[in-house]
Amino acid sequence: MEAPPDNDVLWARSLHFLHPDGSPGLAGVSFGVREGEILAVSGPRGSGKTTLLRCLSGQVPVRHGEVWFNSSPVHTLGPMARERLRRERFGWIDPEPVLIPELNVWENAALPLMLRGTSRRRAKVAALEWLERLDVGDKARRRPHELQHTERQRVAIARALALAPTVLFADEPTAPLHRADRAHVLRMLTAAARSHGITVVLATHDPDTAALADRTVGLLDGRRVNTVHLPDVADAEGRAACSLSV
Repeated sequence: MEAPPDNDVLWARSLHFLHPDGSPGLAGVSFGVREGEILAVSGPRGSGKTTLLRCLSGQVPVRHGEVWFNSSPVHTLGPMARERLRRERFGWIDPEPVLIPELNVWENAALPLMLRGTSRRRAKVAALEWLERLDVGDKARRRPHELQHTERQRVAIARALALAPTVLFADEPTAPLHRADRAHVLRMLTAAARSHGITVVLATHDPDTAALADRTVGLLDGRRVNTVHLPDVADAEGRAACSLSV
């Protein structure tokens, strides 16, 4: 088993994945992510972006292929070890905000820190800092149902950043936002990641989002491709053609 390059915080080799129904999710994907890099995984819907992020983050076990984090194999870890790795070193942002309705905004943003063992006071300070940066600090004491959809997504992003993860996995993190909000939040997210040395793996089908990354890895039908011309976001039916070179 060959260890990855020292400057790669994440490294995948020959990843294959089959969905429960037997359909292919990934077919031999290999690449590395450098420390502090913002990497976009781009491709049309159904290309395997979410599956790839779930494999890299240890959410699903890798059956065929390898995943390494800081030169340590993730693909050999059991369920408890993968859970600990996700809790202590990784952050995750879903396309849709998942907040606990019984908790207010700052409690939602601070909860992962408190579950990690951080005191309530310190967790609150960290949560409020990121909520302010994402322009929802004034909503700190409100419940999720009192927020607009875009505000709930900002809270979810603040929650992920408050953990100060080594690697942040962002699966279409601004999909529910309006176009103007999307650009604003993405610039905040990338600026925060760069200032704190957080490595970001960002899945997107939006070329404008991918353009904010340091580098792009293209996927199509579960395979890595060198070039993917993504359809314009306004083409809601996805009718624009994708051109690629393998």
